[in-house]
Parts: sequence; C-alpha cells; structure tokens
Amino acid sequence: MELGKIINLQKIHDPRGNLTVAEQLKDVPFSIKRAYWVYDVPAGESRGGHAHKTLSQLLIATSGSFTVTLDNGKLKERFLLNHPWQALFIRPGIWRTLDDFSSGAVCLCLASDIYKEEDYIREYPSYLEYLKCLK
Repeated sequence: MELGKIINLQKIHDPRGNLTVAEQLKDVPFSIKRAYWVYDVPAGESRGGHAHKTLSQLLIATSGSFTVTLDNGKLKERFLLNHPWQALFIRPGIWRTLDDFSSGAVCLCLASDIYKEEDYIREYPSYLEYLKCLK
C-alpha cells in the first residue's frame, strides 16, 4: 500500500520562464478549498507532525527542497520534493512530517477543505489510537 503518490504536473516550457498548472479535479484529485505555503523554516526544524481525519493535501516544493515522511502506523515512506512540477498527494489518515528544508525552500499546500482544528490529530500516540478505532 502506498502512503503517498507523486503526481507530475504539467510543465510548460517557455524561454521566458516555465509554467506549471494544477487544476482541481484534473491534476489535483480533489476540489481545492484552501492554499497555504510554508517558508523561512530555520535549519534543523520540522513542520507537520500531525495527521488529518478527512483532509487530503497536495504538497509542492515551489522553491528549494524538503523531505516528507509519511507514516500509517506500520509503514513509513520518505519523499524528497525538489521539483516545482511534482506534487505529493497525501490522503486522509496519514501522519506526515516535513524536514530537511533547504535554504529558501517554499512548500505550497493545496488542501481539500478549510482549516478545521477538529480534523487534526497532533499527538502520535493519539494517532495510533485513532487507527485502532478505524479497524
């Protein structure tokens, strides 16, 4: 079972500068309700460290690079995001941690819903308990 999936977005080559497009329900496998970006992450710091009950996300390294570790309580997969035309699809119920941010890295997140605190699982032991309840 794959925990995440790299999606290659359309890359339009142009001598004036390249362009990449992400359209909801075409390139992005959900309707986009929220977009945000993470940047200026200090060396050695991590982001994420949580799971979502119902939210799907697409993460894109629009600049620089970072590593995403996905975890379903049994398996872990690591993804290096370092191309602005590649996106990592994360479905609900997967624990994610972002680390190893390069200088100047920017992580764009496209999300399937607006911010809802009740959708977050912020403690790993609680996440493991949540997974047990799903069985």
